[in-house]
Formats: sequence, structure tokens, C-alpha cells
Amino acid sequence: MLFQKNQKKISSILSNIYKPSLNERDIDHLKDQIIQIIKKFNQNNIKKKLTISEKTSLVICYGDNINSNQKSSLQVFQNFFKKNLDKYFNAIHFLPFYPSSSDSGFAVKDHYKIEKRIGNWSDIKKISKANHVMADIVINHSSARGLWFKNFLKKKRPGKDYFLTVNSKFNTSKVVRPRDHKLLKKIDIFKKSDFLWRTFSADQIDLDFKNPSVLLRFIKIMIHLVSNGVTIFRLDAIAYLWKKNGTNCINLKQTHEIVKLLRLISNLLNVETIIITETNLPEKENLSYFGKNDEAHWIYNFSLPPLLIHAFLFENSSYLNKWSKNLPNAKFQNSYLNFIASHDGIGMRPTEGILNKKSLNNFFKRLKKNGSKFSYRKVQNKSKKVYEANITIFDALKKSDTDPNGKFFLERYIAAHAIMISFEGIPAVYFNSLFGKANDEAKYVITGNNRDVNRYKWNHKNITKKLRDKNSKQSIFYQNLGKLLEIRRKQKAFHPNAKRSNINLGAKLFCFKRISLDKKQTIICITNLSTKLQYIKINKNLIKYRDLLGRKIFFTLDKKIKLDPCQTIWLSNR
Repeated sequence: MLFQKNQKKISSILSNIYKPSLNERDIDHLKDQIIQIIKKFNQNNIKKKLTISEKTSLVICYGDNINSNQKSSLQVFQNFFKKNLDKYFNAIHFLPFYPSSSDSGFAVKDHYKIEKRIGNWSDIKKISKANHVMADIVINHSSARGLWFKNFLKKKRPGKDYFLTVNSKFNTSKVVRPRDHKLLKKIDIFKKSDFLWRTFSADQIDLDFKNPSVLLRFIKIMIHLVSNGVTIFRLDAIAYLWKKNGTNCINLKQTHEIVKLLRLISNLLNVETIIITETNLPEKENLSYFGKNDEAHWIYNFSLPPLLIHAFLFENSSYLNKWSKNLPNAKFQNSYLNFIASHDGIGMRPTEGILNKKSLNNFFKRLKKNGSKFSYRKVQNKSKKVYEANITIFDALKKSDTDPNGKFFLERYIAAHAIMISFEGIPAVYFNSLFGKANDEAKYVITGNNRDVNRYKWNHKNITKKLRDKNSKQSIFYQNLGKLLEIRRKQKAFHPNAKRSNINLGAKLFCFKRISLDKKQTIICITNLSTKLQYIKINKNLIKYRDLLGRKIFFTLDKKIKLDPCQTIWLSNR
């Protein structure tokens, strides 16, 4: 009955994607194949629910973020996680663990395998028994050195007609670029000259979703991942999926329809799963991937990192306040995925239309002083724009114009994470950020890859030793962030869908209110962005509130709250 009800929906979506290139008969056949894939999976799997609440928090890591000579990287990570992280996190985002030829895993050679030195599928299954596992579906492109592309050149399956080629008449003048390399590569195959499409690098060849076999292949990959314990899917670079002559080749209707289809399939599986779109784009475009509650379950809150870092570096919440005020509350069961740092840099496209040119240039100058490299993208007039700042969150926040020696670097770092962890949505903390890792300049010198400054890998013995020493830098950062995460998990008002409303307390402060779904708990989150004492005049009713972070609240004689430099308080009514 369930499938009969949804067959029309699947057919309608497929028609929106493939008409007029496919006729009704072909679309019907494609729909039947998708239904059979779902039915086969459900016959072998009992119903399993995925619970999302204030207890949901996620750590972002590589499968080989911790290494030891004794075991596979995933086994080493699991042991470390059990001992140090499972009281703070219940979800793990493993960045691509597949065999890959470049880009730290994002040039996938084989979507069905795990890199041997990292581990195997039984490791993922074992980890998934106690935690939600999130994995990447690297859907836009595949490795130039993988089986698919080798077969593509030989016209063999799987891979035959998988990759996007265009002829010299294809108009690319409006194409939105995320990089600055040459987009098209001329090749002479199949007795004609064509151009391969390469959105992200020469080693990452874009797949051709106009071929239904490619779509079907990725549905099977999704099912394969669910069968091996993955229940949260990050659709990498999804915005660039569909290309059309003479358009900007980003966020096209067909791309949104494909996300809708994957969401519908996700909803039909016995094992409950979550779709996340990774769209490092201006705010309006990013928000569009919620659709009408029928596309992504979660979207990355890409505007938060640059605006939050900017607010601390310039001790000014004006841009952050305006953005927060205008950001819509996510609908129930949809959510923002909040983060400050990731394996990539700090994306700058989300600041478009928010930070003006002068503020942006000052931001770049400050980040450069703090040790940032910059990656660029091409724009239509052939010039280049900063696409992302490549720097660890530790170095990004270490010094500011008003704190040139970094006297308050720890307070600034913890306060930034406190805002992210308490903001509406689900918090995601990058593994290296847990330990205050600075730029990996040594790796950058060797590889010359800007992003490698933030992709440090730890020796298990070394990090374990540092965490035992309660006075080590790594231990201090770990203890402080852990405390925030531990407190969050006990507050109903920090449920991902608990209402958030912005409260403007002036440029030196950032404040918002969270109200639990049952309306019984209210938390007022206030942060001093500056390196000076700040005083807040409050409503007399708030005097009865307590600070969840455990610090005594200091009131002046005229009932103002005193906030230390870069101090955060979470005032709760219960």
C-alpha cells in the first residue's frame, strides 16, 4: 500500500528530471527499478528509528584521524571514541573513507570499498551499533583514476556513459565556479573531440546525471551504505550536479528534483535515514535545499562560521545579529547542522549579500595576519574571488586587532563554540578543534595544498598522553568543549527544533533565546564578543534564572549583569 501511494510521486519526480529525453515507458521502467531496490532492502531489514534530540551532537573526522601501528584506523578511533568522546557525541561523520586518488578522499576510486589502511565495512557496522554514522555520498564527480573512468574510456560497464562530456558549442559563460582551474579538458575519444567537465580538479571528473544509469547507481550506493550501518548521508557538492547549456549550472531544477527523490527513498526505507545537502553557497541558495519540507532533512549552516569568527575578530555583532534575526526557524524534523570548523576552509560565499566589500577586505587582512592561506574561484569577468580562508579555528580566533597578543585566545575560542553548540540546530565539532589544533604548517610545506593546514592526523599514543596531562593545551581545550556539550545534552530548550529568537543587546554582545518544544524551559544565551567588561541591563524576572555553565552571575547595584571578556552565560529558568 505504501509503495502504491508513492509510485506516483516517484514517477512525477522522474518526469521532472528526465522529460522529454525519456518517454513514459522509460520513466515507468526506471520507477519500477527504484521500487524493487527499496522492496529488496526492506525485506531484509526490520524497522529501525533514528532519534534526534538535544542529545544529538556530531563529531567530524577522518577515518584515519588517529593512527596506531597495531590496528586499523577505524578500530583505533572506536577505542579512542569510547574512552574520550561518547559522553559528548552520539553521531560520527566519517569523511570519505573510500579508496581515493586525491583531495583527502573526495576523488573516489571505488564507492563500494573502504581504504584498507583505514579499515573495512565490519568496522563501520560495529561503530554504528552504538552511534549514528554519517558518511559522504560523493555524488558530483569521481576519480580520473578509478574503475568507472577507466571503463568509460573503454565503453565498458560499469562506467560506460557515466561521465559528462560537452562539445565546443556548449556555452559555459554563465557557469558559477567554486575553483580557479580550467573547467574543461579536451579529449579525443570515440572518433570525436569532446571536453570533459571538471568542477573541482583535474582528477575529479563530473558525472553525467542525464544518464539515468548514474542516478540508479547512486541509489544503489546509498542502499549499500545503509546496509553497512550508515544512516546519515552528506550529499557532497550536490548543487553542481546538473548542467545545462547557457545556464549557471548550479542549483538547477533537476538537481533539486534529485534531492527530492533521495529524500523520498530515504523516507521509504525501513531503516530511518537522514539526507544532508552540502551547499557552500549564499544564504538564500543554501536555504532552498529544504525545499517545501521535501528535500534535505538537514542543511549545513554555512553562514554561521564566517559571521561568528568576524564578530569575535572585530568585536562587533552587527552582521551576526542581522543574519540571526532574519534566519528562519527550521520546520519540525528539518534542522540546521551548525559548525565552525571542518576539513575545508572557512567558506566565504555565504557572506555574499551580508558583509560589505570593506568589511570583507578587513576580514581577509586579519585572517592573513593570523596565518590564513586563501583559495580562490573564477568569476565571469575572468577575475578571482576568495572562495575560502584556509586556517584552523584556533589560529583564526587566536589574535584580533584589539587583542594583538592573544591574551583572551582561550576565552574567545570557547565562547565561539558555546554559541555554535547552543544555536538552533545540531552541533558538529571538527575532531581537531576538540584539542585546539593550530595550523599544520609542516604538512602544507610538503604538499602545497592550502586545505592541508587543517587536516592534521594524530598518533594515538601521543594524543592519549596529552589528554592524561590535565594542564596540556589539548586537555584544556578538550575539557572546556566537553563541558559545553555535556550540559547541552540535558537541556530540552536545546532540542534542534526548539524555537530560537534573536535579542539585540548591542554591537559588543550576541544574544538569543531558546524555548523548549513543550514551552517549559527557556534559555537566554548571552556572549560578550569583546575583550572588555560588558554590563547588561536585564528584565527583573531573569534574576531568578541560573547560569547553566556554573559560573556565579555578578549583578551590579542597579541590577546589571557583569560579563567578563569573551564570557558566555546560558541563563535558564529551570
